[in-house]
Amino acid sequence: MKSYVLLSISIIGEVIGTTMLKMAEGFTILGPSIGVVTGYVLSFYLLSLSLKSIPLSLAYAIWSGCGTALAAIVGIIFWGEALSLLKFIGIIFIIGGIFSLNTANKGPQPATED
Repeated sequence: MKSYVLLSISIIGEVIGTTMLKMAEGFTILGPSIGVVTGYVLSFYLLSLSLKSIPLSLAYAIWSGCGTALAAIVGIIFWGEALSLLKFIGIIFIIGGIFSLNTANKGPQPATED
């Protein structure tokens, strides 16, 4: 469970870093530029810690998928980007893919002898 908390915080760091990347305007504004570096360093560090107990394929799918979906939502809410039906469907597919990978990873458990 601790690894999933670290992964969740890692995702938040990645979304903050990405948001700051837009605000940094090509690294010409100092504050957001520092936010980019801080967000990504925190994100990759916590992602690496979560990989101690979460399989790489699952962790990266969750990290990249949630990061992408959240970045799209941040763009819609804070930057006034349009929410089209196609964009909405894409976000739903991302979430569905993450769910699918997570449940597929928990395949049938071998029977144990009592």
